[in-house]
Amino acid sequence: MARVYFPGIEMYLGVLASCVADTMIGVLGLEDGTRVEGTGFGAPGVVSGELVFTTIMSGYEEALTDPSYNGQMLMFTYPLQGNYGVSGDDFQSDRIWPKAMVCREYWELPTHHRSVKTLNQFLKEEGKPGLCGVDTRMLTLKVRTEGVMRATIAVGARDEISGLDVVEMARSQPDISAQDLLGDVTCKNHYHIDGRGKRIAMIDLGIKRHILKSLSARGFDIDVFPAHSSISEIEAAKPDALFLSNGPGDPERADKAISAVKHFAGEVPIFGICLGHQVISLALGAQTFKLKFGHHGGNQPVKDLEKKIVYITSQNHNFAVVPGSVEDTDLKITQINANDGTVEGIMSDRLNILAVQYHPEAHPGPLCTLDPFFGSVERVMEGKNPNPGRR
Repeated sequence: MARVYFPGIEMYLGVLASCVADTMIGVLGLEDGTRVEGTGFGAPGVVSGELVFTTIMSGYEEALTDPSYNGQMLMFTYPLQGNYGVSGDDFQSDRIWPKAMVCREYWELPTHHRSVKTLNQFLKEEGKPGLCGVDTRMLTLKVRTEGVMRATIAVGARDEISGLDVVEMARSQPDISAQDLLGDVTCKNHYHIDGRGKRIAMIDLGIKRHILKSLSARGFDIDVFPAHSSISEIEAAKPDALFLSNGPGDPERADKAISAVKHFAGEVPIFGICLGHQVISLALGAQTFKLKFGHHGGNQPVKDLEKKIVYITSQNHNFAVVPGSVEDTDLKITQINANDGTVEGIMSDRLNILAVQYHPEAHPGPLCTLDPFFGSVERVMEGKNPNPGRR
């Protein structure tokens, strides 16, 4: 049989051999007793948090820099990560928020014209460990069956890591839901983004950059406030509307934001995304609960109950609104998740409220809800029907 020759294969094998020679090990322990060993990359260290999985097929830059992942360990169901490197163009914040990254296969030789560094280098710079070479399908099925679990990941030299009891370390950590995650992700001080249009007071619960860019592109004048800002501080900006962003953790811990919604409801239009959607629901008398394993990824189907269409959406949350609790409030449910029936959209004609559970700014995608949501925001601000297709 003739030998098949691929140009550059010797160079590739040489680089791969060099990478393998410097390989660290990585160990993952779950509170249910599961322990798996793989290959470590990124920064060495030992970290603990909740293990969640995301179903996006690309967009690891956007996911890793999403503040909504604060306190969690992010596992990718799509097997190959790092193949197009890191450009920085799609960052949703200034840093990596998940405590660690888990994937089936990590690629050290990215090929993309925008790439400026490898994913491995990015994790090292941020001091975040990565774990690859493990059975992510098994781990994902375990999380789906048993629910989100506390986890510990240790990455480093074999003689330093292999003897650690990562299962016991996972079991000994506190429940992440009891932690105040907003103080880490919110802005430290109020700041302003100039625009020609009406003024929006944005409560930053862990906002993604492209939410602000989507609003700014439509000309809005934006004042961004820390999550724990007082009502008087927000009132001083004389906003034409209140907007609550995405963010991590239990919405009941966003007490200042809940108070702000109660105060401004009926005075100015109120909008919300993700955690903001949950905060608005709580403020108006609804209830929230923690999902078994959350919604994380870019392929969540959302059914619009009035337009009779389904959007494919990007999501990242562990809590949701209790559907039955909305009945005795001023809110009505406009959209539901086609997979599990959870609440995906609410509105109030009387109070000029509009909020969605998913991330409509479309980073990392898809684009289905970008114009429908932000177009509705524009129509509400102009005093028009936010949903022109509604009878």
